[in-house]
Amino acid sequence: MLQQRQSWHGRSFRRFRLEFPVRLKFRVGLATAEIDAVSQDLSVGGLLLRSVEPVPTNTAVTFVLSVHGKHSVRPIRLRGEGEIVRIESGEAEGTYVMAVKCSAPVTQLEEFLPV
Repeated sequence: MLQQRQSWHGRSFRRFRLEFPVRLKFRVGLATAEIDAVSQDLSVGGLLLRSVEPVPTNTAVTFVLSVHGKHSVRPIRLRGEGEIVRIESGEAEGTYVMAVKCSAPVTQLEEFLPV
């Protein structure tokens, strides 16, 4: 069931501090670029990612999130799309933190989030 409330610090969806590999794809001019990132926190409505390569704000992205579940033998890949809505310098030099707002909730993610 999709959890949607306004009590999580003004957010629509509850966020979880979970690190999973993420592959981002986006357009750069006429070409398509791909970068690797790691989630810092996530919800069904968005992701906060850490990467050594930045993606400009307002860039449309598609992503594949590789989630490790309790009962899965190998990672499960969840696909989504959204937009980079914020970018900041990361804690480590040469890293970036990017916020992705999903176009549609990634509801399949709920079964992997803690209760």
